[in-house]
Amino acid sequence: MNDAPDLEARLRALEERVRALEAGREGSAAPPTAAQDFWALDTLTGRYPQGAVLFSGHVELPTGERYGWQETALAPDLLAADWGEAAPALAALGHPLRLALLRAVLHGQRTTADLQAQPDLAGAGKLYHHLRELQAAGWLTPQGRGRYGVPGARVVPLLAILRATGPLLAAPPPDGPGA
Repeated sequence: MNDAPDLEARLRALEERVRALEAGREGSAAPPTAAQDFWALDTLTGRYPQGAVLFSGHVELPTGERYGWQETALAPDLLAADWGEAAPALAALGHPLRLALLRAVLHGQRTTADLQAQPDLAGAGKLYHHLRELQAAGWLTPQGRGRYGVPGARVVPLLAILRATGPLLAAPPPDGPGA
């Protein structure tokens, strides 16, 4: 059994981690170099030469809640999986009103009364229908009478899905390039 390719991949991954740690200690405000722009991809390639997808992120909501999340999935497993199982969760996100509801909840409008007061969230009958759809798909959970929340484990994945649909941001963040 030849462990050399695995050893080389592990060594490359460790070297990359050391470089990243050393760069962080220096506290340099310099923008990342082209080689550093793909640190996650380079690490993923070294660890999983057969292919993998990494989902990761951390967020502080306008409400002050903080969430971090990471998951790695092997590409062969994703390609072989039954994609139909994802249909209910994706379908629940396929309506503009449901997306508006999720956005409002993440911004702290968590009660039915708060949500009904939003001009873009339509009448109560439609509101309850869409709240039920989001609950059934796991995007919302009841948190007491007439109160809803996005489960912590779904916050970063939701944002990743939204970003994966295309460029949602009209402009770069204020501290991003060109600021």
